Amino acid sequence: MDPTSRMTTLLGAMRRERNGAVADAMRFYGRPYGLNYGVSLPTLRTLARTEGRDHAFARYLYLQDVRELRLAAFHIADPAQVAESEFPFWAAGLLNSEMAEEGAFALFSRLEDFPRLFTAWTAVEAEPLLTYAALMAAARTTHGDVAWAATAAGIVTRAAAADLPEAHLLAQGATALLAAFATRGDASRRAVTDALATLGDSPAETYVREELAWRLEE
Repeated sequence: MDPTSRMTTLLGAMRRERNGAVADAMRFYGRPYGLNYGVSLPTLRTLARTEGRDHAFARYLYLQDVRELRLAAFHIADPAQVAESEFPFWAAGLLNSEMAEEGAFALFSRLEDFPRLFTAWTAVEAEPLLTYAALMAAARTTHGDVAWAATAAGIVTRAAAADLPEAHLLAQGATALLAAFATRGDASRRAVTDALATLGDSPAETYVREELAWRLEE
């Protein structure tokens, strides 16, 4: 079956699961999708996984302006085939925070080359949505570095100082990373504690510190 026919079949299955109430209730930061059938994420993930791993097909789906197809692409893509040369392709398609979160969950956190993606997407000049995706993926990946705790805190501090509208979103990403690292042994926990000590009193920084306080008390 050619990619277009295969996409049409998958989209038909997605459309049968459409849910206007879900679509109307969606809240995310960033640009809207061209088409959005409101398929729930659990259902979308189940349908996508029936396709198996097919990297070329995933790239084809990712170029479509349909929410369900773009999100399905993260589950169909082969992490082993996402080398550094492909980072710009996936970065260009991240429209909003929902895509950043699903990409982090299904694809980015599984990359063998994830440390390079983290470095590229958390650079000072990186787009905030890419940084958010990198932080969320770092919370899940097994390829972690304790130095990323300081990186996460620094990102929030910079965003707050620049009064970026994405500061709270980045704070949520940093919280996810720091919370995960706090459970990964003494060295990681110390790195988290040290990172928190660098935070100031802006709303975004206060959010991170307060969210982590109870976790570090355990």
